[in-house]
Amino acid sequence: MTAVPVARTRPESAVVAEATRRRTFAVISHPDAGKSTLTEALALHAQVIGQAGAVHGKGDRRGTVSDWMDLERDRGISVTSAALQFAYRDTVINLLDTPGHADFSEDTYRVLAAVDCAVMLLDAAKGLEPQTLKLFDVCRHRGIPIITVVNKWDRPGLAALELMDEIQTRIQLKPTPLTWPVGEAGDFRGVLDRATGGFIRFSRTAGGVTRAPEEHLTADEASAQEGAAWTTAVEESELLELSEQDFNAETFLAGTSTPVLFASAFLNFGVGQLLDRIVDLAPAPSPRLSVSEVERPLDAPFSAFVFKVQAGMDRAHRDRLAYVRVCSGVFERGMVVTHSTSGRPFATKYAQQVFGRERSTIDRAYPGDVVGLVNAAALQVGDSLYVDEAVTYPPIPSFAPEHFVVVRAKDSGKYKQFRRGITQLEQEGVIQVLRSDLRGDQAPVLAAVGPMQFEVAEHRLAGEMSSPVVLDRLEYTTARRTEAEFVPALNSIPGVEVLERGDGVLLALIRDKWRLGTIRREHPEILLETLVAGGAE
Repeated sequence: MTAVPVARTRPESAVVAEATRRRTFAVISHPDAGKSTLTEALALHAQVIGQAGAVHGKGDRRGTVSDWMDLERDRGISVTSAALQFAYRDTVINLLDTPGHADFSEDTYRVLAAVDCAVMLLDAAKGLEPQTLKLFDVCRHRGIPIITVVNKWDRPGLAALELMDEIQTRIQLKPTPLTWPVGEAGDFRGVLDRATGGFIRFSRTAGGVTRAPEEHLTADEASAQEGAAWTTAVEESELLELSEQDFNAETFLAGTSTPVLFASAFLNFGVGQLLDRIVDLAPAPSPRLSVSEVERPLDAPFSAFVFKVQAGMDRAHRDRLAYVRVCSGVFERGMVVTHSTSGRPFATKYAQQVFGRERSTIDRAYPGDVVGLVNAAALQVGDSLYVDEAVTYPPIPSFAPEHFVVVRAKDSGKYKQFRRGITQLEQEGVIQVLRSDLRGDQAPVLAAVGPMQFEVAEHRLAGEMSSPVVLDRLEYTTARRTEAEFVPALNSIPGVEVLERGDGVLLALIRDKWRLGTIRREHPEILLETLVAGGAE
């Protein structure tokens, strides 16, 4: 294998300058808060698509560019993360759309390991929902600053001040609104720009599929035309000022305050303001800590880590794409990098820029960028890559599974396809695969955070691998890590079974927490360690 020469004479400031132009962020929310619609609307406002994909109407409904899987289009929900890279102003945007459903928390957590900022989307009628709170806890644990967007203001909902109080009391983030709605929820006329004091009025377009026209008015013009709605917005904005709820860059980056904007992603109201604030306020990439807790400078030789692996995106080629986040240096297509886990060289001849399901060849990338490496069979989630100076970034832990099924191929004649499909799903991290000598390779156990992960696995095995399967539910509800010396004793206890995960970790599957408590009382010498990821079980 012949290595492609990598430029070594590039001025250090050039890499830092390019990194400064990057904004890499994720959109997070509870299911049905409008996350994929907002992702589409941001791409629309950046003028990289001509029409939003989420068109209402039974006859002409289209899927968003970020929801490319058949199951996503059929269900109308996101079940896998997606990356979109595009330019806006003088900035390169790396936008990562995440699954909102709690069953896919692992995929969201991996994405949050790869971003510098998060946009937290709230439904105006529902406020902070359970999944939103969980995702916020992950962001807080990772030190990710959050921009909050109150979505669906075109529909009836809670009062704006009530939502601000909820953010302050429930997650201890001081809300510092950048815009304030003119008109109550359900009567969205526009927003008061708190920095200028002016009024931005929005106009509807047919179906919300094109950018909403904006009209900028002075405070006097807004008062004359909007009357009481404008007066109320001004008075509430003044209350925020008296409460010291004005934007503060230092507290935002420190994770103690959150700038807030009001929008309707479906109507494309307020989306342009969000895109501008992401460019102006969101942090650019910064040096990352390695496992040895040493920061890798942005202008050090190339390094990156894998945060997602996805197959089945291209039916024509059935290839496998590893998503890597560039952490330092310059990525150049064709360069040979070192795979930190194995120490072996890895060629990057087939490197692509990703825009949902669509892909194009990429020749160069900088810190903050997301690069798709095609047919990277050796790469798994959490792996590090580097040139010259060795570095290993912290691994991305797995969540503790709570649901378990035995999977078998319906057609024994398709065992090879079945086995290949199970291995692929395991490498992607769609589900955890557990094995034992007792069960054998023909009937492994699938473990997941939520049952919908099994539905995705079943759908993909049948569609992509032509291997329909049968799933048999197991009664276990919890898993704990153990060691080999305790396996015989655990396997002799009713309601307990020990299996091995693909990474070599031994998991004791236990019927319920009552049984777990009994084991701990009667066998205190047995190691049963809680699995933790992102600071939460």
